[in-house]
Order: sequence, then C-alpha cells, then structure tokens
Amino acid sequence: MLPLIVDLHNRPVVLIGAGKIGAGKARQLIAAGAELTVISTAILGDLPDGISQLHLRPYQSGDLAGAFLVVAATGDSTTNDSIVAEAAERNQLLNVVDDPARSNFYFTALHRDGEVSVSVSTEGASPALAQWVRDEIRRLLPPGLGDVAHQLRRERETLHHSGQSTEGRDWRARVRELISDRLDPAKLSSSPDE
Repeated sequence: MLPLIVDLHNRPVVLIGAGKIGAGKARQLIAAGAELTVISTAILGDLPDGISQLHLRPYQSGDLAGAFLVVAATGDSTTNDSIVAEAAERNQLLNVVDDPARSNFYFTALHRDGEVSVSVSTEGASPALAQWVRDEIRRLLPPGLGDVAHQLRRERETLHHSGQSTEGRDWRARVRELISDRLDPAKLSSSPDE
C-alpha cells in the first residue's frame, strides 16, 4: 500500500448506502470537497449537507459511470459483488466498507489541524487500532500546527516570489522556532487574544 493524500475537490464520488457508517463516510467525503452522489434504499444515518445528488433506490449497473472514487457501504454482499465488478471494470478507486480484501483503498484515522494532516492506517485490519494510534499521536502533538503550516507557507511563497528556491533548504530549525514560540508561556501570556 502507498499512503497518499488525494484531492477530491469537485471530483465525482459515488457512495452506495446511507446507514450510520455510510453517513460517516459521506461527512468525510463532503469535508474533502467531493461532488457526492448517494444511492441508498433508505436513509438510516444522519447525512450531511452538501450532497450533490441523492437517489432513494437500490444500486443499479451503470451507477458508477464517471465516478473518480466509489464507496460501498451497503452491508449486502450480493449488492457489493455487483459494485465491485463494475468498479473493477471501470478501473475506479473502491472502498467496500468492512471488507478490506475487496477494496483498493482504505479510509484512514485522521487528525487535522489546518493544513496539517496526520493519517493512520492498518490497511483495513483494524479501524479501532488506527483510531487509537491517531488519538495517541494527537495527544503528543503541540497545539497550533495548522498555524505553523500557514506561516511556513507564507515564508515559502515570499521566497518563491523573490526568485529563490525552497528546494534543499533545511526548514527544521524554523519549524522548531515556530513551535517553540507557540509553546513559550511568556509569549502565550502576552498574546493579544487574552
């Protein structure tokens, strides 16, 4: 497996199944900017706002046409068989919820702070373990890493605009400095937010 961050902004995604797990996947996909179509015989979970299309009916052959990514959250092995076959025929990214052997990608346990994402995977072996590891990592991270990333982005853009390359620069000292500034009690107590 190769861990990647995939830009789903405005990409067509099909989710089949709207139970509790399907609704959770819908929230993740909408948050990632997907143009989400949901197909389900019933809505059993709390679906988020932002769904592009909702079809209250069973999955039908051809429903995956044009999809960049597909999630099967049906809980029905016969329906999943048809979804797996169509996604394979169309060479689409597919996650069959709770069936990693039939999936070619997995959702990860994700912690996000602004533009900083920490993603943990067990390659489908145990989502509960991935969530536990994510939570342990989150507890160890300093607060405000998203703000640090934002500052570093601005600094890199300034260098680029002045014609300088950011390639080959050792940014670790600057990262440590920005994180240290955020953790310094004297600087925190004098922050304008108080």
